[in-house]
Amino acid sequence: MDISPEGAKRLDATDELAAFRDRFVPITDASVVAYLDGNSLGRPLRATAERLRNLVAEEWGSRLIRSWEERWLALPEEIGDELGRVALGAAPGQTIVADSTSVCLYKTLRSAVALRPGRDEIVTDTANFPTDRFLVESVAAELGLTPRWIETGPLTGVRAEDVAAVTGPRTAAVVLSHVDYRSAAIADLAAVTRLVHERGGLVVWDLCHSVGVLPVGLDAAGADFAVGCTYKFLNAGPGAPAFLYVNARHHEAFGQPITGWMGAADTFAMAPRYVPAPGIRRALSGTPPVLGMAGVQEGVALLAEAGIDRVRAKAVALGRWVLALADAWLVPLGFTIASPRDDDRRGGHVTLRHPDAERLSRVLIENGVLIDFRRPDGIRIGLSPLTTGFAEVRQAMARVRELAG
Repeated sequence: MDISPEGAKRLDATDELAAFRDRFVPITDASVVAYLDGNSLGRPLRATAERLRNLVAEEWGSRLIRSWEERWLALPEEIGDELGRVALGAAPGQTIVADSTSVCLYKTLRSAVALRPGRDEIVTDTANFPTDRFLVESVAAELGLTPRWIETGPLTGVRAEDVAAVTGPRTAAVVLSHVDYRSAAIADLAAVTRLVHERGGLVVWDLCHSVGVLPVGLDAAGADFAVGCTYKFLNAGPGAPAFLYVNARHHEAFGQPITGWMGAADTFAMAPRYVPAPGIRRALSGTPPVLGMAGVQEGVALLAEAGIDRVRAKAVALGRWVLALADAWLVPLGFTIASPRDDDRRGGHVTLRHPDAERLSRVLIENGVLIDFRRPDGIRIGLSPLTTGFAEVRQAMARVRELAG
């Protein structure tokens, strides 16, 4: 691969998604060399800024409480259906925007376990994101169940054979991340789901590092439940609400544990007892966060315009670019690659390992290369396809070489 400045220019010139970079609020901090942390917090859209201004001035400021009936009450399902269509491979009526990822995970995990009475084990992996591991332990303690742990390699992520080794007739639910937050290793969602089903269990998938950067295919895989955030590759903003997916076959028996008024069959009846709404709306609890959902809606709309397949293709190309630059410039300086080299196994970031990664990460950020450090020695290079250019990445990697040399 030609890693020269001219090579970077050619890649940018042939990038089908290059024009989308102008759809984002410009970075006005002149000290920023490159923003390579969109897998932690995506950049804001110009359309989101305009939508929020209009929401405050018109929907809230002028229409006042009337906006609930006119627009806001329908947003959780409306945005969820569009997200399902654009990014998740989910038919309408199965995805809804609600709460934080942690709350959505709690709801779906509790529901999955309840659907498998008599089974007393919950399975996850030792390297899963902390929230997932913490909630598995919390729900297990709450219900008197036993956590079972999968030991995973940093480059492989969770494999079907790993899941097979710890699941069986006692398995109620399995909680896994589709894309490993450390290495970007992609789990085989369809194969793992099929294996767990063969053993009588259910799967809750965490899509935080896959939604918006690669096709997911929940319905085709026969997935049971899924959750995910919207502030990474969907660019919805800090603290934007998450989403949850419940396959339609589970709707009738789906009983989530936080039974608030928005999930009731008649929201405004103020009934003496809770009766769940039909379908996915029963997953709601409290009042929807309308301001946050505006960012989700705009992010999903932009993704629909760009196309998830084109986004995935650019994520793969950016990953190859980082690997080529790292091999040429950084491996000789003591860096190692901590992400899969196989395009089909790598998500939307590349992780580099270095013995002095923590200090180096601080130095990089101080010098305008905004990356993410992950203990003990990982530097994550986030590659958000709609906001990241090839020349930008080259400039950042050159700065890494300079500062680490």
